[in-house]
Amino acid sequence: MLWKLGELGISRVALSHRPESPQERQLVAWLPEADWPEAERQQLRQALEPLAATFGLALPPLQWQRQLDQDWSLSWKQHWQADPVGQRLLILPAWLELPPEHAHRLVIRMDPGSAFGTGSHPTTRLCLEALEGLAMERGSASGGGAALAGMRVADLGCGSGILGIAALLQGASTVAAVDTDSLAVRATADNAAVSGFQDRLQVRLGSVEELAGMLEGRRADLLLCNILAPVIEALAPAFHTVLAPGGVGLLSGLLVQQAPRLQQVLRPLGWEAELTAQQSQWGLMVLHKAR
Repeated sequence: MLWKLGELGISRVALSHRPESPQERQLVAWLPEADWPEAERQQLRQALEPLAATFGLALPPLQWQRQLDQDWSLSWKQHWQADPVGQRLLILPAWLELPPEHAHRLVIRMDPGSAFGTGSHPTTRLCLEALEGLAMERGSASGGGAALAGMRVADLGCGSGILGIAALLQGASTVAAVDTDSLAVRATADNAAVSGFQDRLQVRLGSVEELAGMLEGRRADLLLCNILAPVIEALAPAFHTVLAPGGVGLLSGLLVQQAPRLQQVLRPLGWEAELTAQQSQWGLMVLHKAR
């Protein structure tokens, strides 16, 4: 079961049992509520039931309990460790020292108390890996080392700010970020400060219209959009206001089966989107201006 949870992007788990009943174990997992709304929690059950059936077992009841930010943060300090992503990135809790074995990595310092995406969800990891791949591709094309140098980044639905921070670590010049949740805006600002990017990451409350205003007519070279597919579809008609014609968009938060629908929606709007990566049922699409 544990390996399946890891494949689904649930890496922060613990096993507990009573001293008098060591054979009766309880699996506890911490999932950011913003990443795992009710519909996705139901899909999690559906993904785990066939695994239990393989061994002739019924999946035990799943119980959900919301924890306050403070409680969640304190409980995670017992279990959350440095989390490498891809070849060069590392998600590191703000209170931990950098492990020597990861000293070569680019460090994204995060405060899990924000509860707005800590990199555990597959869609976030797909975006982080795609960002790293884009940086390595650009670096090779420029003769090495340039990564995302000089790129203006727009983060639509920024959550914890993790994607924008990752872009800045790899050379992006600035990030303009928005979210419709005021707590997410605060979390992004706090995490940007923890990582030392408070002067290069600007975040406001709002959606794509607010983001376009922040860019002041200078559209972004890179659009980050890790939100649910129906929301991507609703916002797509305004993508041209935030992404330059020669820019690249990374769209995630979608199920692989939703990709064809998004392609149909984006094509008449002048965009081409290709499903380039997936993890379990989740996918990532790369967006370009149609030729």
